[in-house]
Amino acid sequence: MPVLVIFIIFSFSFYVYYKIRYVRSQRPMERRFLSAKSSMALGLFVALFGVNQLFLYQTTVTYIISSIFIALGAGSVWAGCRAYRCYLPQAIEEAEKAAKQS
Repeated sequence: MPVLVIFIIFSFSFYVYYKIRYVRSQRPMERRFLSAKSSMALGLFVALFGVNQLFLYQTTVTYIISSIFIALGAGSVWAGCRAYRCYLPQAIEEAEKAAKQS
């Protein structure tokens, strides 16, 4: 399905974007925040890749491997969301302190 391919490309692009921002960041909470966002993007990429494989091939092996990919991707998105919610207030506070010092 072409729509899934577009979403797969976008999610991988966001993963690369957030990893580059992670490497360039100097603040620790911002780094954790960006790591959580990249984890969500990578999880979405893996899950969508598994869903896409379900449409391309209809074999038993594909169903097993795709279900593993979907489960791993969903778990990564879930863990990334939890980390995102945890680190967002701390990252905002850190950015406000850095703005006041400048």
